[in-house]
Amino acid sequence: MNPSAPAIHVVDDDPDFRDALVWLFDSRGHQVQAWGSGEAFLVAAREQANRWSPAVVLLDIRMEPISGLATFEVLHELACPWPVLFLTGHGDVGMAVAAVKKGAWDFLEKPFQDNELVDRVEAALQAVSSEETQLAQRLRQALSSLSTREREVLDELLQGHYNKNIADHLGITPRTVEFHRANIFEKMGVHSAVELAHHMGRFQLS
Repeated sequence: MNPSAPAIHVVDDDPDFRDALVWLFDSRGHQVQAWGSGEAFLVAAREQANRWSPAVVLLDIRMEPISGLATFEVLHELACPWPVLFLTGHGDVGMAVAAVKKGAWDFLEKPFQDNELVDRVEAALQAVSSEETQLAQRLRQALSSLSTREREVLDELLQGHYNKNIADHLGITPRTVEFHRANIFEKMGVHSAVELAHHMGRFQLS
């Protein structure tokens, strides 16, 4: 699987339905990962917190022991940026509409046409790709705006060095390192060196 390409996460406790969706999107050339429960999916999602790879989620609304709605609420608490498209039965439409009002991407009522589902998912994937492109462009512009000294501090940060070590290496005070570090984070729009390193690697910035 190409980690830079948007992925589709299928979360459904019905193995036949889940497998059918995996086959459908796999046959259309998409990268697909399947999960048999919201609980299993959330374990994987938590591992990506703050360094989200581009993805779209197809979430069944009726699952046990954690429902699709409960799973969606946890994703929201994690500040997960992935578009979520609910798959719902007739009796769940009201819940799905409420979820959309809370930020879900869309919902599709079962049974549905394969092409209709693919069209909606591909629209979400296109939105994700567009956001990724914009983020990469913004980061490259921010990177080019760093001063020579900020760039030196950045290189030290990416090697995992602490402020005192950076100060020793560059012949400046730790307070000056703090100053440059704060400027770097502000320009790059990150909150930590880990987040910065993730962006640099993810978009192959140098």
